[in-house]
Amino acid sequence: WKRCVDMNDRQLRFVVDGLGGKANGTPREDGYDITVASEIMAVFCLASDMEDLKNRLARIIIGYTYDGKPVTAGQLKAQGAMAALLKDAFKPNLVQTLEGTPAFVHGGPFANIAHGCNSIIATKMALKLADYVVTEAGFGADLGAEKFLDIKCRMADIRPDAVVIVATIRALKYNGGVKKEDLNQENLDALKKGLPNLLKHVENITEKYGIPAVVAINQFPTDTERELALVQEECNRLGVNAVLSEVWAKGGEGGLELAKEVVRIIEEGKNNFKPIYDLDM
Repeated sequence: WKRCVDMNDRQLRFVVDGLGGKANGTPREDGYDITVASEIMAVFCLASDMEDLKNRLARIIIGYTYDGKPVTAGQLKAQGAMAALLKDAFKPNLVQTLEGTPAFVHGGPFANIAHGCNSIIATKMALKLADYVVTEAGFGADLGAEKFLDIKCRMADIRPDAVVIVATIRALKYNGGVKKEDLNQENLDALKKGLPNLLKHVENITEKYGIPAVVAINQFPTDTERELALVQEECNRLGVNAVLSEVWAKGGEGGLELAKEVVRIIEEGKNNFKPIYDLDM
């Protein structure tokens, strides 16, 4: 097992340790992972309580015997000590935005190697404390959202009421072949070529998962009216509204229209959510 540090230092990904003689261990190649890339981070975020956390930690495979049989943390009776180290970290961390909106920042395994969502207990606590809870599933609707809907929602026994798919004009033009240095210029042709990427995400959420959705266009100063209108028009063809978000410039006020659209589609109640695959395949 690699060690973990809570900072990104590529120089530590591959190291040689155990140098300095017998008292300092056996020389070997080793390395460090960042915390969000560790298996414990994923286990931590899927646990429903401390007992569940211990059970999940106990099932972690830490190595293999000479005849190829897996060795778990539970066989080493290490799960209690591991859980003790995590007992304070396991409590959801309450912070606030610049405008005083409460938020839990608690856990976050990478979506490309794990499930890309915050902790189940933070989400459930938020649901007890607020009328509306917004949670982020990282790395796009085809990765983070998919794992949120198929893994986290199942394990937490929760049901999303709506999905906000965030897009930018710049990213869509980049998908359409525009070079990075030219993204500030209006280019409707490239935007049309890049739009199928966004529309496929929308289609997956609304048709495959059956959840109402809204597209939030994270607006940049260089976006033109014609570009914005094109995205809104194409989203409307799929029965989904695309709403401008100017939160980066105006704070909460810049997200009011988006919030109203989220509330509207939730109150319409057209939700037929179901995971995309069955566990008994």
